[in-house]
Amino acid sequence: MKRKNSNDLPLEQKEELLTVLKDRFEKNVNRHKGMEWENVKAKLETNKEKLWSLNEMEKTGGEPDVIDYDEENDVFIFYDCSTESPKGRRSVCYDREALESRKKHKPDNSAMHMASSMGIEILTEVQYRELQELGDFDKKTSSWVQTPTDIRELGGAIFCDFRYGHVFVYHNGAESYYAARGFRGSLRV
Repeated sequence: MKRKNSNDLPLEQKEELLTVLKDRFEKNVNRHKGMEWENVKAKLETNKEKLWSLNEMEKTGGEPDVIDYDEENDVFIFYDCSTESPKGRRSVCYDREALESRKKHKPDNSAMHMASSMGIEILTEVQYRELQELGDFDKKTSSWVQTPTDIRELGGAIFCDFRYGHVFVYHNGAESYYAARGFRGSLRV
């Protein structure tokens, strides 16, 4: 059966994803105190493109979960909550410009392009720190975070990890990539 829209999940896949998200929601109540799954589910069922993006997050190992609710805008906020940087999003440089600047050993993709194609945003440093308040993430890996323009214009990019009970923010050339560095995303639904 042909899909109507490339961002519209087939019914079986949609139901499977909702089951995974519900199970994760119920196992991690500390991430979303006071929220009800039925409210999240209702919002997801009316946002096919956002559900597609959550599926992309899941497919690449992000383990997305609700971490907040923006009452003013009636929006649930999802972050990648995998213990380590999502496996399907590692070994990428920061952005398309950095990817194109590499002369040899180019990675397959860049974090910014990959996030955009998934319909998500890369976490900011502030969001990364908020995530760490919900658990210990990236104890063995690191994640690119949105880089301020002035740093990026000079060829750099920033990434974070969690070591020794603290969040560390580092810099690297935006064209660099490592097997243990990926990125985490956020999605507003």
